[in-house]
This record gives sequence, structure tokens and C-alpha cells, in this order.
Amino acid sequence: MAVELNREFFEKLRDSIENRESDAAISLLEEMHPADIAEFFEEINIEDAKFLFLLLKPAVAANVIIEIEDEEREKLLESIPNEIIAEQLIEQMDSDDAADILGYLDDERSEEILSHIKDLEQAGDIVDLLNYDEDTAGGIMAKELVAINENLTVKQALGEMRDQAEDIDEIYYLYVVDDKNILKGTIALKDLLFSSTNKKISSIYSPDVISVKPDVDSEEVAQIMEKYDLVALPVVDGIGRLMGRITIDDVVDVIREEAEEDYQLMSGITQDVDFSDSVVRQSRSRIPWLVIGMVGGIAGSLILGLFEADIEKYAVLALFLPLIVATGGNAGVQSSAIVVQGLASGDIDLHSIWRKLWKEFKVGLVNGLVCAAIIFLYNLIFSSNFALTLTVSLSLLSVIMFATVFGTFIPLMLNKMKIDPAIATGPFITTSNDIIGIFIYLIIARGVFAYFV
Repeated sequence: MAVELNREFFEKLRDSIENRESDAAISLLEEMHPADIAEFFEEINIEDAKFLFLLLKPAVAANVIIEIEDEEREKLLESIPNEIIAEQLIEQMDSDDAADILGYLDDERSEEILSHIKDLEQAGDIVDLLNYDEDTAGGIMAKELVAINENLTVKQALGEMRDQAEDIDEIYYLYVVDDKNILKGTIALKDLLFSSTNKKISSIYSPDVISVKPDVDSEEVAQIMEKYDLVALPVVDGIGRLMGRITIDDVVDVIREEAEEDYQLMSGITQDVDFSDSVVRQSRSRIPWLVIGMVGGIAGSLILGLFEADIEKYAVLALFLPLIVATGGNAGVQSSAIVVQGLASGDIDLHSIWRKLWKEFKVGLVNGLVCAAIIFLYNLIFSSNFALTLTVSLSLLSVIMFATVFGTFIPLMLNKMKIDPAIATGPFITTSNDIIGIFIYLIIARGVFAYFV
């Protein structure tokens, strides 16, 4: 039965920890989900966390350590002996989670922990995974899976499945391989259970299997699984031998991390930071784009300086400068955000870039005409200066069209250069459009006022 995790419950848990009452703490912990325990760990000091962690059952401790935030996890791992990490954590985990945990530690300590693992096959699997970049299919795959030979009967396959599935939490598919371990196809568990026991696996498996190589980017893996509605994806080597599988929970983590990274880049934060990070780390991640924004501001002021005489002569131009800059920035961010989203989801066909630019040009034209018409009517009603009315309308149309196309082109170009296109959304687009928007506005103003005044 689920327990209500209210303030009174956590106060009891805190008291039991402070008084080092092991039995009372264990009783309370048994009523909590690993995710809730992980959250609680982040609210207590490292000594209390260590005391509490050592009270957990190995299987629960393994789930808790996965859920804890990175910084707290590192502190906790540093305080726990290598033998305990090996026996109560690593041996209880799937190979991919174990590799992730060891990835937070230095090489010397990782090797020491691996030496304490009794299951040499598991230790070997973890070592294999540590050799892959964490942002690739190999880096997020698990070695645990059920693979059955195509020459077995259904009855033999069921026995094989029972033997292999003992340490696997979830079985989504059975992978069919030949004598050389080359992936041939898959069988759904339901199909296996309802097939005649004398049938050969080769006659009932589905050969239509989607797989990836271990060096494929994890973001591309997420796109593949989303596109084909997969809950598990096999990983094969260069000649098609089955190496492991990627499950949906690992992909959800990838999607969340990519979304967080893109959001931070779009906000002008150059490193992956959390609220709990130090002041120095947070400042270091924000300063680059603040400096770039300052440089953009200086460039904008230099452009204003070039048109100083026009602004002194027609001071009314300054009234609409914020409107031009803000609207152009918004238009650019809108179009770049849509492109970045499309690139992330795989919806944009990179072979039709010019078609996309042409479409965004038309979108910019429509939006520009609407906004220009609105500001034209406003100035006709509230201003007697027709030169100003025409200048603002033409400038708004031009700036919106330019910003829309520019906001589309930049992320597409960055993506082609293998640079994260999310960096184009936010400060980069806004700063660029501010500079160019000011120039467009003042150059149009100079021409219009010279003609009408």
C-alpha cells in the first residue's frame, strides 16, 4: 500500500537518521519509491546520505543511485568503499546503468571497482560499454537481452528464454540470430507463447527488424525509435552481429537531456548547468553570450553613430527604433525555433533547404505586410508626418522578411556544419537582427525623408 509522503513522514525519517536509528530508518525506507528516496538524498548532508544509503537493500540502492542528481551522486560515490559499490550497486544494475555510474569516476577507481565484480562476463560487458562515447548508441545500449537461435524449436526457445531472462527487468522482443550471432529478426513474446512447441523459430520470426550501429548519435537513435514507435532497438556491429539493445527508458533520458541542452543554448548558456552548480560554473556558462550581446550592442551604437546627423535632424525616428528592433528579433527567433525543432525531430528534409527558405520568405512577406499595414494605419491616425509613416511601415516589412529568412538559414547552415543549431536561437539571432534591423530602418529613413522632406 502506498504511503503518504508528507512533512510528518520526512521529519520522522530525519529524526531516525540523526539519531542513527537503523531499524526505524529501514522501516520508513521500505515504504518509499527509489525516486522519492533519491529526492530526499539531495536534502541531507553527505554523512547522513551515506548512513542512509548503506541501509538500503542492494536492488533498491542500485535504483536510487541512478535517480540521484549528478553532483550529489559523485559526492556519495566518493564516500562509499569500492567493494560496496561493486557488490551492492554495479552487480545489481544493467550493464548500461553500471557503465554510466563508473563513467563518473576516474579510470583508476573504475578499474578497482571492476576487479571486485565476481561475474567476469558482466565486468567484460561494462568495460566494452565504457569504450563508447556516452552520446552514441553504444554508449546507451545494454548488453542484457534475450537472443535465440533460428534453428531452435519453440519449446527449446522457451527454455532458452527462461535461462537468459533471469537478470532482465523487461523483455520487449526476442532477438533471433544465426550460428554466427548475426541478427535475423525478432519475435514478440506473445507470438512465441501461442505458437506450436514443435515449430522452428525460423518459420515464425519477423525478418523486418530495424537496427543501428554502435557509433550512431544517440539523438538519431531517439528519432528512429520515435518514428517507428519502438520500445527497444537492437545494436549490431559492421557485419550485423547482435551487440546489445537500447530501451525506451534510455531514449527518454536522451530526449530530456537534449531538450535541456537546447533550451540552455537558446537562452545563451554555453555549458550544461544546473541550479545547484557553483556560482563560478554558472557565471562561466553565461558570460560568453553576455559579452557577445555587448559586442552586438556596441555594433548597434556604431551604426547609430553613422546616422547621427539624420537622427538629430529627424528626432522622431528614435520613437520607433525599439519597435523595429523588437519585432525583427521576435520574427527571427520564431523562425529559427521552428527550424531547430524540425531538425531535432527529423521532420525537415535537408535536401530541400532552398524550398524551406522560399517558404519562410513567403511567411515573412505575409507577416511583414500585416504588421506594416497595422503600423501604417496607426501612424496615419496619430501622426501627421507621412515620411515617418512610410519609413516605419517599409522598415517593418523589410526587417520582418529579412529576420524570418535569416532565422531559417542560420540554424540550417549550422546543422550542415555539424554545430548544434539550437545555438542560433535566442541571443545569436536577436543580436544579429538588432544590428541589421537598425541599419535597415535608418537607411530607409534616410532615403524616404530625403525624398519627402
